[in-house]
Amino acid sequence: MAVTSTRARLEQSPVLDPPREVREIAHALEQAGFETWCVGGAVRDALLGLPHLDWDLATSATPPQVKRTFRRTIPVGEQFGTIGVLDRHGRLHEVTTFRRDVQTDGRHAVVEFGASLDEDLARRDFTINAIAYSPSTERLHDPFKGRDDLSHGVVRAVGQARERMVEDRLRALRALRFAGRFGFRIEPATWAAIVDSAPFLSRLSRERVKQELEKSMEQVAVPSRTTTLWHGAGALRALIPALEAQPAWVLYAADFVAHPEATRSAGRKRRRTLLRLATLFVGLSHDVVVRTLRDLRFSNRDVDWLAALAVHATALHASVRAAIIDPTPPGDAVLRRWAAEAGRTRVPDALRVVLATLSAELAHGPRDGEEDPWGDGGAAAMRGAAPSRAASLYRRTLRVAYRDPVEVADLAVDGEDLMREGGVSRGPALGTALRRLRDVVVEDPTRNDRATLLALARAWSAGADAGGF
Repeated sequence: MAVTSTRARLEQSPVLDPPREVREIAHALEQAGFETWCVGGAVRDALLGLPHLDWDLATSATPPQVKRTFRRTIPVGEQFGTIGVLDRHGRLHEVTTFRRDVQTDGRHAVVEFGASLDEDLARRDFTINAIAYSPSTERLHDPFKGRDDLSHGVVRAVGQARERMVEDRLRALRALRFAGRFGFRIEPATWAAIVDSAPFLSRLSRERVKQELEKSMEQVAVPSRTTTLWHGAGALRALIPALEAQPAWVLYAADFVAHPEATRSAGRKRRRTLLRLATLFVGLSHDVVVRTLRDLRFSNRDVDWLAALAVHATALHASVRAAIIDPTPPGDAVLRRWAAEAGRTRVPDALRVVLATLSAELAHGPRDGEEDPWGDGGAAAMRGAAPSRAASLYRRTLRVAYRDPVEVADLAVDGEDLMREGGVSRGPALGTALRRLRDVVVEDPTRNDRATLLALARAWSAGADAGGF
């Protein structure tokens, strides 16, 4: 986001437009005698001209008073002052009582009600998130000059930065995400507090770390703006050491995967987020990827998918790079091998990850003193040609993968045929024989006929009987 355009927009009189349902909730609370303001990310994003669906409210009403004011409520976090109010469409809006912290442990706080709006805003993390808006008077309340920081593109802690980080260690990661998402710089004292906080980030729950990593991949248009900050601040070393040891260019690979927020499809958005995540793990072993993802509390389904994708992309990386460098297009047999490595349904995503990592490698690697994998002077020569060659390879591979035999299931024989007529016994030898036959037809699809494959199986079986399988 360009800071100059942001500044111009903020210099104009703000026109914030909370949804009608949010205004109705605020009006009901004010009619009942309780001061009520819109607060948080929705106010910030609205000032930046960005859409935001979740408008939160802060009020002088206590949780019991909020519940008495509305017919349908949910105790989202009543002990912390938050009640969920359901609007006439059944959508939930969080209403939180003005509060002050009386005790913190680095993540959770013991809060006290009866605070003023200013006291409530003072306990928030960054000035850009400590702006309140009154729907009834259309007035902004900005005691910490958050609007100025929005205008100048600055992430700045409210009050003493080190105190804010000690109160809640998650704030360090949130600062890095906001800086990346909005293209803002982090104010020096806040950055110093983040760096000082890095050794203590391991106290965060792994679920929270996972959420921040996913949000960075989903919300930040250019994820390297955040991942490189994680690296520079020491957060990767403290939280995900396997990624801290990766080559520098790996942290830029997710930039070359389409932005998840560019699509309205929830399924496609999730897929793009996972593709971006997968790029971070290219080059690591399957065991390391699985161990890291499980430690971060990813679901078993996501662990399996991400680990397989990263490993397939790692296996294909050098071969795809060589195909892009070579001005002579590779033959179909090469593309079938790629499809066989990843599987027909996974090869599109595996190639997306490979091409993203190659783009990052070309743009940001190697480090000083490292050998250029693109060859002597090859990087400069390839920067213009690589995108078109990569796109052509991607399209050709998909056509070949869905046209030719590339998987065991595509063979003209199955396991029962091999046991009944090919002389292959049940057990590990059967799986080995099927994979060898798959490799044969990947090299030459014309050999994918029953008689040829059974003859090969019998020959291999005879060799095995002689001790050669």
